[in-house]
Amino acid sequence: MNSGEAAVVLVHGLWHQGAHMSLLAAELRRRGVDTHAPTLHRGSLDADTAAVQAVVDACPSPPLVLGHSYGGAVITGLTGVRSLVYLAAFVPSTDESCASLGGALVNDAMRRDPGGGTFIDPRLARAALYVDADTRTADWAVDLLIAQAPGHGRGVPRRAAWEEVRSHYVVCSRDRAVDPDVQRALSRRCTDTTEMAADHSPYISRPEAVADIVMSELAAI
Repeated sequence: MNSGEAAVVLVHGLWHQGAHMSLLAAELRRRGVDTHAPTLHRGSLDADTAAVQAVVDACPSPPLVLGHSYGGAVITGLTGVRSLVYLAAFVPSTDESCASLGGALVNDAMRRDPGGGTFIDPRLARAALYVDADTRTADWAVDLLIAQAPGHGRGVPRRAAWEEVRSHYVVCSRDRAVDPDVQRALSRRCTDTTEMAADHSPYISRPEAVADIVMSELAAI
């Protein structure tokens, strides 16, 4: 498929916003790809999935969808997609949640929010999530983090899209938020795997490299 014929939808993880995907989105748009990055935090995994499904349904043809971290659970429940890219992400089945799959190293940086839910301690966020990014970019990403309502990570997808469509897993071998060994185990559920010597968030620290993977996947479909 010509990359100009398919849209890409970028799905962020817990505590993040669609704006965190802006560096990768800009790189993909520079390469001529129609790119969307919705913000989640809709109250549950089901609600987050429905919000992304609305974006998918509005695309003129089935898009490629990339899910980062918890975003992997969101994209797993979608219909009408052409291909899935899991970036340091959870790949649950219909009887599994992110929490049940384990491997969450980021819990050491997580704090309880007085208003309910959790947040990432900004003093620890760079080391946990953005260690490969330069200081200015990491500070920008940390400033964008928001509190996360409870329960999303315990949600179970209603379907497993990776059982039906092509999927590509990107293992981040220097990840300090999701255990790379858990990522490698989950990657075996996917069609193809790439391993990057990267932190948890290469879409921030290495957007060009992630864009290369997306473009290769678009070419493959």
